[in-house]
Amino acid sequence: MSDPIPEDVARALAATEARRGCFGDPLYFFSETGSTNDVAESLAEHGAPEGASVVASAQTAGRGRFGRTWFSPAGAGLYVSVVCRNQAAAPLLTLAGGVAVADGIRAATGLPVQIKWPNDVVIADRTGPARRRKLAGILAEASTTPDGLQYVILGFGINLRPAAYPPELADRATSIETELGRLADGALVLAETLALFAASFERLAAGDAHRVLARWREIAPSSRGVPVEWDTPGGIVAGVSEGISDDGALLVRVGDRVERIISGELRWK
Repeated sequence: MSDPIPEDVARALAATEARRGCFGDPLYFFSETGSTNDVAESLAEHGAPEGASVVASAQTAGRGRFGRTWFSPAGAGLYVSVVCRNQAAAPLLTLAGGVAVADGIRAATGLPVQIKWPNDVVIADRTGPARRRKLAGILAEASTTPDGLQYVILGFGINLRPAAYPPELADRATSIETELGRLADGALVLAETLALFAASFERLAAGDAHRVLARWREIAPSSRGVPVEWDTPGGIVAGVSEGISDDGALLVRVGDRVERIISGELRWK
């Protein structure tokens, strides 16, 4: 059973009700849970409608890409998962989630955050634009059957307050309050992100991916002109990012050819 929704969260959700559409309705809040994606998946399997959302103040088994642990200590972040059922919106949900989280943070705090392909929300380090520190991440997990897509759980974790990050994250992670130098309104960040995700989702569902892609490109400067490299069975391949395709693949120029990167681990220079 979920916990009562905190009063500040309830107020922020009420203030954005007209803009959120179905997202955050219903909303299940947990002071602590294993993984919000797992809770949302269970709800979806039992018929939860599109837009049903799970929010937690802490996760004991949060995860990111490639099954990695997502550091989710109590009181330090927002951990959110939403049920998405529209098949037309599914192919670009991760990009739409990135736009929503980035613009939600911008709207609620004024921080000039950026997106780094495929699913990181970052802020440029003060020592130079080449060093980008991670504020948030997005994870989409789909459920399919022989009949097709059943639903996608879109999860996002936002580092709200300073925390004792593990050594492997300490020089790459940051939080909204660290960057602002003051307290941040987590409830407002949550409500704005859900409202902006609703807008992007509606565009995708209506077949209007162009505006979502255009906004993603606008706030993802590292997707063009930045050296990257990745491992292949034949060795390390290096190139320069050249934008994204309309299906969300990262384009990388390697010599006289352009590679399409759909998934995998890139090292950004």
